[in-house]
Amino acid sequence: QVQLLESGGGLVQPGGSLSLSCAASGAILSINTMAWYRQAPGKQRELVATIAKVGSTNYADSVKGRFTISRDNTKNTVYLQMSSLKPEDTAVYYCNAEILSWTLRSENYWGQGTQVTVSS
Repeated sequence: QVQLLESGGGLVQPGGSLSLSCAASGAILSINTMAWYRQAPGKQRELVATIAKVGSTNYADSVKGRFTISRDNTKNTVYLQMSSLKPEDTAVYYCNAEILSWTLRSENYWGQGTQVTVSS
């Protein structure tokens, strides 16, 4: 069984910074693309950033230049460094990973979500 465990959410003032991490554990053979999504109240879940196994990244236009996604393949962990945070960044942040498990099936897994609130 594969699990994604997120940590690092919280309350931060506008203009502040916050870091999220997400560690995958369980019967993992390899991890392909890892990503962060977010969902604000009353809105659909949206893609924030992705990172391929080799390290290439993509970002939503709304976070370019402010957020940085990275990963440590030795720890099966993905990170999201967020800076210059705005109230509109307030959302539940979810990590997502495409994981090949010992069942030899590649599936998408989701973390439980972590709340990020940007407010003064």
